[in-house]
Amino acid sequence: MPRRDRAHQTVRHALEKEGWVITHDPLMLEYGGTNLYVDLGAEYPLGAEKDGDYIAVEIKGFQSPSDMNEWEKALGQYLFYEFLLEEQYPGRTLFLAMPEEAFHRVFQDSRGQEFIRRRGIRLLIFLEAQEEIKQWIL
Repeated sequence: MPRRDRAHQTVRHALEKEGWVITHDPLMLEYGGTNLYVDLGAEYPLGAEKDGDYIAVEIKGFQSPSDMNEWEKALGQYLFYEFLLEEQYPGRTLFLAMPEEAFHRVFQDSRGQEFIRRRGIRLLIFLEAQEEIKQWIL
């Protein structure tokens, strides 16, 4: 099992507060005989007759001295997991969760925001102290 990010429980609680049901903690993916793990899998149930929304969430606390180094690693992991999810869990949407402070540090200029938009990176911005989701970026 992988080591959990410091913000793991924070994001889990924030999702549960919004009505998400955690279905996997972690969500296992397979690649070439190796198991890889997305931090959380969750479902937002809509009703008895209709399936809900399904997501996977990779959590990054951005705790290292270099935000850009963290972002580069997180982006590579995000892209690889997105590819594997399409094959193994079709219909499950991947989000990269990051604290609001880190989001503002990494994406403070318009180029960073344009990158996210053009590449279709889905982010879940959370407030650590409040254990709340501040913003979903689709």
